[in-house]
Amino acid sequence: MTVDEMKEKKRQLGYSSEKLAELSGVPLGTVQKIFGGFTKAPRYKTLQSLEKVFAEAEQKEDLSTGAYVPGKQNVMMVHEPAAAYHTDGRKDQGGYTTKDYFALPEDARTELIDGVFYDMVSPSVIHQLIAGQIFVQLNVFLRKKKASCVPCIAPVDVQLDCDDRTMVQPDVLVVCDREKIRKSGIFGAPDFVAEILSKATRRKDMVVKLAKYAQAGVREYWLIDPDKQNVLVYDLKNMEFPSIYGFDAKIPVTIFGGECKINMRDIQEYMENVCGLG
Repeated sequence: MTVDEMKEKKRQLGYSSEKLAELSGVPLGTVQKIFGGFTKAPRYKTLQSLEKVFAEAEQKEDLSTGAYVPGKQNVMMVHEPAAAYHTDGRKDQGGYTTKDYFALPEDARTELIDGVFYDMVSPSVIHQLIAGQIFVQLNVFLRKKKASCVPCIAPVDVQLDCDDRTMVQPDVLVVCDREKIRKSGIFGAPDFVAEILSKATRRKDMVVKLAKYAQAGVREYWLIDPDKQNVLVYDLKNMEFPSIYGFDAKIPVTIFGGECKINMRDIQEYMENVCGLG
């Protein structure tokens, strides 16, 4: 969420700077400087704290309507009848488990993160092309190296924390510990994850999943933005600030010591020349 978007949400909610400071834990002076336009480049952690406040407010708003809101990525089927989803009754968001996840209809596209269901809209053609081409390049590299690491592409269930409260479906992932690979999916944190951003998933991927992947032990996380044509690369193992690359770059994969490079220029040209997209 950009600062301008936060300003609009702040206006819609009628939140004062004092209220935002109280809810987010961000010092009042910092809040006033950000929304007054005096701070041009707020710290990432500060923006995360503020964005969390607006996300929670939006979630409460959706819950109060008493209905599932299609396309909303922060609230999923909380108020749907239990029989429709074969759950054991209405639960508050945060109370769902993998039992509820596996009881959903087969065509329901969702992720479960810390007991909260997140709606997943159908991916665009560009989204699928990028994910597919990244998978292909990773697969070629790993097979040439005869490495133990295995690349996968969505949809594949990843039981991230090895508990019953989280089940995600990363767009592209690499698992180097083959004991984590099971017939039903991946049990434990992948070593590498790439997510392709869209308007529907941007907040979840950039905030919720970033924190979750870091906590779970994912070593490297890529956020690929087709609209801005850039890639944010997080070295989560060493807690480094993200590196930013354009779609004209050959991006080194950190977990392989930079020996493997994803050629984004080739992917971009493929979309433009072969498919007329990009």
